[in-house]
Amino acid sequence: MVEERAYWLAWGQISGIGPVLLQRLKQHFGSLSTAWEASKAELGEVEGFGLQTLGKVIKMRSQLHPEQLLTQHQQENPHFWTPADAEYPRLLLETPSPPPVLYYRGEVDLAENFGQKPMVGIVGTRQPSEYGIRWTRQISTALAKNGFTVVSGMAEGIDTESHSATIKAGGRTLAVLGTGVDVIYPHKNRDLYHQILGAGLVLSEYPAKTPPDRTHFPRRNRIIAGLSRAILVMEAPLKSGALITATYANDFGRDIYALPGRLDDYPSQGCLKLISQGASIIFRELDELLTLLGAVPKLDTVAPSQTTEQLNLPNLSPQMQQIIDAIAYNTVPFDAIVQTTGIPASSVSGLLLQLELMGLVSQLPGMRYQKS
Repeated sequence: MVEERAYWLAWGQISGIGPVLLQRLKQHFGSLSTAWEASKAELGEVEGFGLQTLGKVIKMRSQLHPEQLLTQHQQENPHFWTPADAEYPRLLLETPSPPPVLYYRGEVDLAENFGQKPMVGIVGTRQPSEYGIRWTRQISTALAKNGFTVVSGMAEGIDTESHSATIKAGGRTLAVLGTGVDVIYPHKNRDLYHQILGAGLVLSEYPAKTPPDRTHFPRRNRIIAGLSRAILVMEAPLKSGALITATYANDFGRDIYALPGRLDDYPSQGCLKLISQGASIIFRELDELLTLLGAVPKLDTVAPSQTTEQLNLPNLSPQMQQIIDAIAYNTVPFDAIVQTTGIPASSVSGLLLQLELMGLVSQLPGMRYQKS
């Protein structure tokens, strides 16, 4: 998939072509390499391609050479995934706006990438109370000791506490940065940064040497939400980046949990708002939380020798059964499953993931699916 990988990188260099528009290109043409060769008129058929965007594309395509660009880019950024790579994180790939390039540094665990090891995001204020710090440490420690990977953003406050407690408990943690993976921000977290490299990964959609920018951090929150099976908001005022992460999590169909606080506590106002909107409450009994977070079966809970007929398929939801029927005995593209079933694409993504975790469906390169 080296060739297609180069085109993900090349399209990502064009101003105005973001992750959502790239997904539309991919769905319309089947591959970004095909889209690269498309005429101006053909590109104009894709929603979101106005005259200004088309002008930029035509100009940049004459200047960029994807294969050459890939070779040059790898010199400064040797470690990255694109959606064309089998190692690209599965949960993130199923969101509406996966980064066209995801840079990483540290120790890769493919069980995380393939959804076999559950990842939980922990976010919150940069100025937590003693109460928020205490519960963040307790919950991060419990998650680490029970096999969960903790995802956060390496910011001051709750993020720092979640990473530190996870590492101290011997667990793995992922930090999603708003800078290049080689830029430490805030600088006071330089020791933590190096600890994370030995106990997990730092990730970013920005290339090496990218400095911090205030526009980067809200965008990186969608990656935290996309990587995570659930998001725990520990403490957050009403105007907080943690609430942005929770909004993305809701859009992606992830579970949201919030730590309750007193009505007159400023750091708890955002959490109370989330609870009023339907977020689950984090109770003192952490065993119950761990049970809820671990309720989704792992990929290895179904033995490879089992066939679909041996499983209790009548217990599948009607929509899951529709998807199984649509796949039949052939490999089927994602778009075809959406068209055949009539189920919205966002719902199909979540249902396919559940079927994969149950061992009934497997994903092939190019967003194609088959029965396991």
